[in-house]
Amino acid sequence: MREPLNDVSSAPPPPQALLERLKDYGQEDAFALWDELSPDERQLLVKEIESLDLSRIDRIIRCSLRSHGLPTAAIEPVPESSVSSVEERTLEDRERWWKMGLKAIYEGKLAVLLLSGGQGTRLGSSDPKGCFNIGLPSGKSLFQLQAERILCVQRLAAQATNEGSTAALQIHWYIMTSPFTDEATRKFFESHKFFGLEADQVTFFQQGTIPCVSKDGRFIMETPYGVAKAPDGNGGVYSALKSSRLLEDMATRGIKYVDCYGVDNALVRVADPTFLGYFIDKGVSAAAKVVRKAYPQEKVGVFVRRGKGGPLTVVEYSEMDSSLASAINQETGRLRFCWSNVCLHMFTLDFLNQVANGLEKDSIYHLAEKKIPSIHGQTMGLKLEQFIFDAFPYAPSTALFEVLREEEFAPVKNANGSNFDTPDSARLLVLRLHTRWVVAAGGFLTHSVPLYATGVEVSPLCSYVGENLEAICRGRTFHAPCEITF
Repeated sequence: MREPLNDVSSAPPPPQALLERLKDYGQEDAFALWDELSPDERQLLVKEIESLDLSRIDRIIRCSLRSHGLPTAAIEPVPESSVSSVEERTLEDRERWWKMGLKAIYEGKLAVLLLSGGQGTRLGSSDPKGCFNIGLPSGKSLFQLQAERILCVQRLAAQATNEGSTAALQIHWYIMTSPFTDEATRKFFESHKFFGLEADQVTFFQQGTIPCVSKDGRFIMETPYGVAKAPDGNGGVYSALKSSRLLEDMATRGIKYVDCYGVDNALVRVADPTFLGYFIDKGVSAAAKVVRKAYPQEKVGVFVRRGKGGPLTVVEYSEMDSSLASAINQETGRLRFCWSNVCLHMFTLDFLNQVANGLEKDSIYHLAEKKIPSIHGQTMGLKLEQFIFDAFPYAPSTALFEVLREEEFAPVKNANGSNFDTPDSARLLVLRLHTRWVVAAGGFLTHSVPLYATGVEVSPLCSYVGENLEAICRGRTFHAPCEITF
């Protein structure tokens, strides 16, 4: 507790109107230490409270606390008709979807939406995760790998229309940051000249924050003049797109479809033409790439059907009973709940508008009990978050598209030395995939360390999914590790 200022008798009272508004929502304790604040601190506190949309925040707190712990409809496995599995896909299907996707991209109908609000704290870095270099021979960051994949798809779309030139073809890239990563992300892109993209095809916007609260819904004060706040989760993207008028911006640009993904996947196929073509062909509002769950207790969320004939949604691993997680489909011998969510989604723009309005109206956030920095030290409290998969229950139709882990999912979440999802494991997944591409294209490898520990990297500017490598690789020998580029 701070010592009161000497002349508290002359301290002006808190602004009456603001105090009454706080009382209306049961948050008047935010001014509890008013008399102990300096004039500058009082001004900061007033400015902080005035910046909060108190009625909206109160609605979110009340709805979220009220819904927490309420019974939910029983879950069922996803119907097979909702999933395109790798084994049932024909070459004809894949080629048709690839061409449909490239055509829509050439027509300017696809935007890419990147969720990049997180810092690399668990990776031992305070920089935005996308700045992270996982140790590939090229030294490229996650941001650069993704930017170059966009450049590659632009070229492929132009070539597919026999135009050749990509001058007029741009895939717009919307990048959601947070208050903690926004400035650093912008500077990183500027210092790297947007990795070859045009500066005006990249739009940055920030996700929101929301006060942390006690179990009875009262604001936790981080300082005597500041409310403890936290980002509103990657599902905050929907309200952020709406409040920043970017959904309108997309419509103005003629965008119909939005490819949405998380930054921490070194193998993400950004703007994947095959996935887009499949999505258009199915005529659904929402779709997700999924991988098969590796084992029953794997810590991944899975897609389920909520209730008899209900919508598809995601259940987190911590929310699923172990008996359900281990349940086997007797016909296939596989897990009944096997389709893992890996944050690779496709939405129509119309659906994004519907979700933004629906989530705001319902105002239900997930509650996470965490240690919150406060004036009393680390205090147990609640962070309120929305998740990207909260959109799926609003979808009238959802399709799932199975992909192979070793081709499209190399998560970068934990520091090297951890058991899984490290920069080292992601790097090896990239190198092994690209090595298979090179060998399939007629190339040869030599290496000074065991091949299982190394490989070659193919620049995204050369090839998107292993195509067009014969001219570069056939008959040539590459010494691993190295990057293959033009």
